[in-house]
Amino acid sequence: MKQIEYNLLEERWVRVRGQDYTVQEVSLPDALLHAHEYRDLAGELPTQDTAMLRLLLAVLHTVFSRVDGNGIPAPFEETDDALTRWEELYRLGHFPEAPIRAYLEQWRDRFWLFHPERPFWQVPEAKIGTEYTASKLNGELSESSNKLRLFSSYAGEGKEGLTYAQAARWLLSVNGYDDTSAKPKGKGLPSVGAGWLGKLGYIQAQGSNLFETLMLNLTLLKDGVELWGENHPCWELDEPRSAERTEIALPDNPAQLLTLQSRRLLLNREGETVTGFTLLGGDFFPRENAFAEQMTVWRDPDAQKSKKTGQVTFVPSRHDPAKQFWREFPAVFCEEGESVRRPGVVRWVEMLQNDPDCPLERKRLIRFAISGMKYGDKDFFVNDSFSDSLTFQAALLGELGRRWTVPIRDEIGRCEQAAQYVGRLAWELSLAAGDKNDTTAESARTQFYFTIDQPFRLWLQSIDPETDKLDEKADEWQKKARKLAAELGRQMVERAGNAAFVGHRVEVKTGGKKDEKKTVLYTAPKAYNSFLYNLRKLYPKKEGGTA
Repeated sequence: MKQIEYNLLEERWVRVRGQDYTVQEVSLPDALLHAHEYRDLAGELPTQDTAMLRLLLAVLHTVFSRVDGNGIPAPFEETDDALTRWEELYRLGHFPEAPIRAYLEQWRDRFWLFHPERPFWQVPEAKIGTEYTASKLNGELSESSNKLRLFSSYAGEGKEGLTYAQAARWLLSVNGYDDTSAKPKGKGLPSVGAGWLGKLGYIQAQGSNLFETLMLNLTLLKDGVELWGENHPCWELDEPRSAERTEIALPDNPAQLLTLQSRRLLLNREGETVTGFTLLGGDFFPRENAFAEQMTVWRDPDAQKSKKTGQVTFVPSRHDPAKQFWREFPAVFCEEGESVRRPGVVRWVEMLQNDPDCPLERKRLIRFAISGMKYGDKDFFVNDSFSDSLTFQAALLGELGRRWTVPIRDEIGRCEQAAQYVGRLAWELSLAAGDKNDTTAESARTQFYFTIDQPFRLWLQSIDPETDKLDEKADEWQKKARKLAAELGRQMVERAGNAAFVGHRVEVKTGGKKDEKKTVLYTAPKAYNSFLYNLRKLYPKKEGGTA
């Protein structure tokens, strides 16, 4: 084996999806220079695509914060400079070749996957770390005596080894999403938690091709309002940090954050196959108010304390894999308040929408995608990966769309309430049938959200802030939601059977001081009538309405 081998600027290792939906592997420069020809990245998992996208963004941030599209040095001096640079690139429709190739050629020796001193995304000092096989590197869950793999993309030899291209992709992913199972080699070292990407409620804007996706997430202004510090990706360091579990200052530039080395890694190989890797904890910083991160949802973990002190502390808010992304709309897209802070990439796109000179079309549809890992037992292992997305008119993020966010938030709130009514109906029907299944209500709520999921997405996507009327669009959705909920309730009553129709008497607590109880007769007709009454209050029929 050669000590210096597999240069990531020459080899084909980045998976992309073409316009004809075929998947191919291309080099890193080609992924950028031909981004307009590809629909999207096409890695083995959405989380792998997240890690890859951030690498590509780090290159773009570094190059185009230093030079213009012609490769002429032109660092930003004012916010208008950054916005003008972005608009020029977007109008071009593709990334200019000369400045990107010139920059990457300058740092070519830092992109060797295997190198005795500077292996890409690795440090030789990691050889003393916890050793793992290729099965963990390739994104499949580690096998144990009582747990099977969730992902069976590889079998046989694939479990034992990976190609260099596969290993390079998964190297990025494990750095960002690694769990907390690795034990420190040194004594008294701090806990670093999961990899940085694993701590986020990750969100990105999605365009119609890879070029647009990269551009929409190329936040040349922090939160759309202020200049960044000078960009310094990890490969530009004179000496890569190698000490285990190192606390660093919050990066003030996107390239450093996008290439954060959350883990110290070193690939192991035999012949042309990567058989595993060794790992140590890497760089970390406090997650509180880490607003340099532009691609996460935020939350106030202690809203009550914040109200008392007047000081709000935000932390990244992981997504709930069991919750549809549109249900997070208020926390992601609504105007900010005391306990709400929108993701930086959302602020950025909003700023672009409000700029009269911006080439983004007001009528275009924009998609925001989320992805992440579901961890178990204090992030000690990964249970699953997930992804979701939401599409709506980009104008919703502009001035015209601001008056729509509150009505949309209100309709989502009504959906939450309707789900509670559906759950209560299911619970009362189970009592009426003589059953006391504690999971009945939750299962019914899940079914309700499944029922309204696609209709709500289509309704949101149909909103045109320029021409639609608030009351009419709200009424349109309320009619649909009322009808869907009522039909689901009717089906639940039918499934409950004759026993529930006759009913059962059940002892329930009265709420008194002495734990007094009373006997209540639960029947399907009574439960259904109560459900319909609550539904009519939640979604009242307008005068002259028929639904």
